[in-house]
Amino acid sequence: MINTLVRPADPKDHQQISNLIFFESRLHRHLDWRSPLEWLGAPFYWALEEDGQITAALACPTERERIAWVRLFVYTGRWSAESAWNIIWAAARQEIAEAGGATVAAIAVQPWFQDVLATSGFENRQQIVMLEWRYQPPFAFTSPREPGELHIRRMTEADLPEVQRTDAASFDPLWQNAPETIRKAFDQALYATVIENEQGILGYQLSTGGGQRAHLARLAVHPAVQGKGAGRALLSDLFRYITYAGISRLSVNTQSDNQASLSLYQRTGFVRTGEAYPVYTFDVSPYA
Repeated sequence: MINTLVRPADPKDHQQISNLIFFESRLHRHLDWRSPLEWLGAPFYWALEEDGQITAALACPTERERIAWVRLFVYTGRWSAESAWNIIWAAARQEIAEAGGATVAAIAVQPWFQDVLATSGFENRQQIVMLEWRYQPPFAFTSPREPGELHIRRMTEADLPEVQRTDAASFDPLWQNAPETIRKAFDQALYATVIENEQGILGYQLSTGGGQRAHLARLAVHPAVQGKGAGRALLSDLFRYITYAGISRLSVNTQSDNQASLSLYQRTGFVRTGEAYPVYTFDVSPYA
């Protein structure tokens, strides 16, 4: 008889979970600045163990209060997607509820994972849509017009606390970045800039990439200056930078219901690629 156990994963499970991630095609992995293995030891990370062997894992640690993204779900061929998920998710829901509840969210790229989430009661909240900007010569660059007293400069490490406050003011809680995430993004950025006035930072962008491609990973503009040209100025500066660096393509993604972002990107030359991925959420209520 096989003994099945769902338990918290911890750092000693590093090798087994690493093997699952590397060898199994049955894998959902969140697009993240940290690998799933870096979250080992954090709350809301579980292993499904059979006679001492881990055959499935689920990680949805919280960065923001009561917001938990599914950063890893992986299972072996011993299970079907539904059976592995149902066993480990039942334990996860109970622990999250006992801890005070949270909104659990996932960007489901693979159809099989979309089916698993929908079947277990997750709601398809919105879509993530992909857009791309391509350099097409001749492309005449002009200096980005910075509205009013605002000006653009390179981001520094000392800016990160203020950048995080701007990020928190610019997005709904589900999409806000924690300080550690912003630091990781800054460390990995190809090009990072802020737009500011005498009162401080009011917007920023972080882009990654290399070779012929770059990705605009984050663009945030404080509500106080949204619609006044700050986002367009940050993009114009970014276009010039990547073109002079020999990069011809720039991708970005945003929520399908974020009309302000979609309008800005499309006005500045981005075109939708046709790729779209559903965002699913499940509100785990706290135990009374």
